[in-house]
Amino acid sequence: MADTVPSHDNSHPAPDKVLFRIDLENGARLGPGKVQLLQLIGQHGSIRAAGAALGMSYRRAWLLADEINRMFREPSITTRHGGKSGGGAVLTPFGEALLIRAQMMDVKIRSTLAEDLTWLEAMAADRIMPPE
Repeated sequence: MADTVPSHDNSHPAPDKVLFRIDLENGARLGPGKVQLLQLIGQHGSIRAAGAALGMSYRRAWLLADEINRMFREPSITTRHGGKSGGGAVLTPFGEALLIRAQMMDVKIRSTLAEDLTWLEAMAADRIMPPE
């Protein structure tokens, strides 16, 4: 029967087959790239290092960080100017809460869709057939 659900282990969330993006009413978009940038700024303490880890220029990373700060009523990232003590960037308490909440939403989405994604993968052709 073609629509039989294959047996699977539902204890693991779906892998990176589903990416979510939230389009806010103010026109802002929060998706996996911005969430990953927040995570890496938190880890590295630097917009430059976070951007480099994502393979993007400092300018691109800085523009995305600035956009994230303008998306909400509170900033997500604060920066310190360079100099003898060095510069850097840190997540604000709101930025940390935003990152945690976005990561939790991602887990919920993957868990909710795990069974359906397993079924789709089981039903997918080994390769995409060329048009006839």
